[in-house]
Amino acid sequence: QVQLVESGGGLVQPGGSLRLSCAASGSIFSQAAMGWYRQAPGKQRELVARIRPSGSTNYADSVKGRFTISRDNTKNTVYLQMNNLKPEDTAVYYCHDLIADAWGQGTQVTISS
Repeated sequence: QVQLVESGGGLVQPGGSLRLSCAASGSIFSQAAMGWYRQAPGKQRELVARIRPSGSTNYADSVKGRFTISRDNTKNTVYLQMNNLKPEDTAVYYCHDLIADAWGQGTQVTISS
């Protein structure tokens, strides 16, 4: 059974930064393709960033150049560094394990002046 726990969300001003963490257990983490998704009120959940076991990454166009996904296999943790945050980044952010199709509970990110 795979369990994912997100942390690091909060309230920040536009232009600020946050670093989200997702701690995984119950999986072979180093072989897992991991992703960060987000869902804003009234909108469908969307892929923000993905990192494969090889370390290759991809990003939604809306966050390219601002967000960075990374992983630390020694800690079974995937991160999302978010810089230059904008109000439209406001959403609940979820961690996802592609193979296990497991989701975390989500962490709220709010960007407001």
